[in-house]
Amino acid sequence: MPVTSIDIDPDLLAQAKLAAGTRTTRETVELALRTLTAMHQQPAAVERIIAHRFADEQIHAPTIDYPLPRE
Repeated sequence: MPVTSIDIDPDLLAQAKLAAGTRTTRETVELALRTLTAMHQQPAAVERIIAHRFADEQIHAPTIDYPLPRE
């Protein structure tokens, strides 16, 4: 994995670590990148759901049955 050197505002990094519950800068940056990527991909996923366009592995994926809450 390549090493990248960037300048990050220390106050912003501290706030991000606190908000994310991460301990290291690397964890925080990786989570931020994964979150941004997921948010960017989300509209396309919603469009596929609306259009009923699924890959075979999504159609035949196993399901999970959750127990109903007891009253």
